[in-house]
Amino acid sequence: MQPALRDHQSAETMNELRALNARFIHNFVTSDVPAHDAILHPSFINIWPTGQRWDRATYLKYWATAFDPEVIVYWDVRDELITVVGDVALVRSTNKYTRRRDGSEVTGMTTYTDTYLFENGAWKCIQAQLTAVAPEHYPADDTIVSVYIEGKLQPRAS
Repeated sequence: MQPALRDHQSAETMNELRALNARFIHNFVTSDVPAHDAILHPSFINIWPTGQRWDRATYLKYWATAFDPEVIVYWDVRDELITVVGDVALVRSTNKYTRRRDGSEVTGMTTYTDTYLFENGAWKCIQAQLTAVAPEHYPADDTIVSVYIEGKLQPRAS
């Protein structure tokens, strides 16, 4: 007997992928390497805006110390877009950040595409790719999904 096919277009699947996206970001902000490792596919690769590629081990080593709440004082997730094609999901969002160093602040945005593969009954991220966003393409504040200030998730407004 074959297992029942899963409807990857269902609201349940979309909610699962939204939750994975939120977990991915929370893992980054909290430097939670074990939780992050659990959602990565064994063949995971990261592609930086420069085109540089990192394998899973290099990426996880970086992940452990990449977010400093004293430097990255503001971080949000906005403009979330999820597309599922067969057993592949593209989870895209933009992060707005403010970095504070030596008394000055720099704000910018980066769009990411995390590619998930549904395999053995679970979604696993097989690739994360980052792209810098030019100011004229910044998504609006009304698309914000979540906000972190100094590394703390802020309550959502009702």
